[in-house]
Amino acid sequence: MKSLFKKLSFVALSSALLLGSSLGVTEKAEASQVTGKVVVAGSSALLPLTQQAAKEFKKANPKVSISVSGTASIVGPQSVSKGSATIGACDWDATKPVPGFNAFKGLKAYPIAVIPFATIVHKSNPVKNLTTKQLQDIFAGKITNWKEVGGKDEPIIVINRVHGSGTRVNYQMKALKGSAFMTKGENYKEVQSNGNMIQAVATTPNAIGYTDLAYIKGDIKAVAYNGIAPTVQNVTSGKYPVWGYGYLLTKGEATGANKAFIQYIQSKKFQQGSLKKLKFIPITAMKK
Repeated sequence: MKSLFKKLSFVALSSALLLGSSLGVTEKAEASQVTGKVVVAGSSALLPLTQQAAKEFKKANPKVSISVSGTASIVGPQSVSKGSATIGACDWDATKPVPGFNAFKGLKAYPIAVIPFATIVHKSNPVKNLTTKQLQDIFAGKITNWKEVGGKDEPIIVINRVHGSGTRVNYQMKALKGSAFMTKGENYKEVQSNGNMIQAVATTPNAIGYTDLAYIKGDIKAVAYNGIAPTVQNVTSGKYPVWGYGYLLTKGEATGANKAFIQYIQSKKFQQGSLKKLKFIPITAMKK
């Protein structure tokens, strides 16, 4: 009887292990069964995030073809509308109008991150804080020397983003409170992307510009805004106001690989992992 019981127990255990093994294989197979093509275009502010997400998503779904690029937010909804991209990355909800841009019809917006933006200068610049009024006057060309705001007796080189940049839209609305930018001048320059912005400020000791926290390193530093440092903690606590939501946009409801990619970025794993490491803020972290 004992021998029979042992045999039955062994068979049951073997069956359970086999079943468990089969389920594991099935789950892995299902996880890698996502196929299709994902083409992301648009925001350069979100580029570090979308690039990292693409890398992780591709590893988990090797049958998916995925490419990511970033120039300016306006390129996101434009590319999706034209059909040259399946997902548009944008620093504002392009299904709604914002100053300077009409709403894009037929698109669906998915919030994926909170983006903190900051004023930046060269790391050798002694200026540590600028007020709203000082920034308005600097970017309007009314304050032209660093000594006027507590810095060295040197001309201020203003680096701005081109029209169509989501970083520019957010910075103008939040940091400058809608105040107008200068449009020309000997010490004024416009650049295409956040990468161009970083390079310009890093190689120009008297420059001032703006970007999102993910890009701040090396020879540039962030400047406090009305005495408040641009940190993740200060954004989530409501102390620092210069931030915005980042969105991914699709033509109608997302489907297939594009839906799976967006869901991956919105997942707890990515939001609490890579997204936070890149100095973005999870969409659930902000107080309503």
